[in-house]
Amino acid sequence: MPITLTSRTAAAGAFAAAALLALSACGSSNSGSSGDTTPPPPAASASTNAGAGLAAAQDAKLGAIVTDAQGFTLYRFDKDKAAPPTSNCAGQCAAIWPPVAAVSDTAVKGVDQNLVGTVTRADGSKQATLGGWPLYRYSGDAKAGDTHGQGVGGTWFAVAPDGTKAGGAAQTPTPSDTGSNGY
Repeated sequence: MPITLTSRTAAAGAFAAAALLALSACGSSNSGSSGDTTPPPPAASASTNAGAGLAAAQDAKLGAIVTDAQGFTLYRFDKDKAAPPTSNCAGQCAAIWPPVAAVSDTAVKGVDQNLVGTVTRADGSKQATLGGWPLYRYSGDAKAGDTHGQGVGGTWFAVAPDGTKAGGAAQTPTPSDTGSNGY
């Protein structure tokens, strides 16, 4: 019996091919960006306003970490630079790891105000930094207190109140943590 393609099967195949192409385009690169030449979305949708607050919190596995005003864990990216502060996560990377928008009146609790700063991103938006390291949230953290971004790709780590990597060994990435999420 001959095999025929239905429109549903063809559409599913086309979708799978497009998804595979999109994921392969987001693979790791030496520059730390996704390789996407399309500018990131406007700052309002590409970044996360940390509710104008940074707070030190305790995590059972990682020890002292920094969260935003809503209690979401904040991360640093090893492919960024602290001196001078430089963000190397743009495009698809910034969609998965939204930059924390810098605001002039950032309230801090348990974090040294002198370590809080800003960096101007390639798109002109301002991103919050801690100890020079640009700050991000992880789209895989569904609720306050989640630390699913810890150790992703061997380059993403929860940030400690002094801007260093939060303590504890990096978590072993799960299959969903590997691939393009590490950038």
